[in-house]
Amino acid sequence: MSTISLRLPDSLHEAVRELTKKERTSINQFITIALAEKLSALMTEDYLAERAKRGDRARFERAMAKVADVEPEKQDRLPGGTAERIRLDCESAANRGAPHRSDRSAA
Repeated sequence: MSTISLRLPDSLHEAVRELTKKERTSINQFITIALAEKLSALMTEDYLAERAKRGDRARFERAMAKVADVEPEKQDRLPGGTAERIRLDCESAANRGAPHRSDRSAA
């Protein structure tokens, strides 16, 4: 196990101190988990980018052509036009030759 010295702005230090007190955990544990989550998100993004490079649009289209064109069951439907927005976004990305990224949320 390694020990590091970390400089934090006072406001951030106070916020993490209050949060860890309320959550009954240590600042060390909080920072360790936050760092692990961020590393995981970045590594996942790299992994998915590498997988996307191996993608084949023609094979994807052939596979999708085998899927029945039926309405989803009620419990599987997306709310309020979401499915149409996703479909248009995917078509737009495909037309640009760009990989589709419907969610680029920060980790």
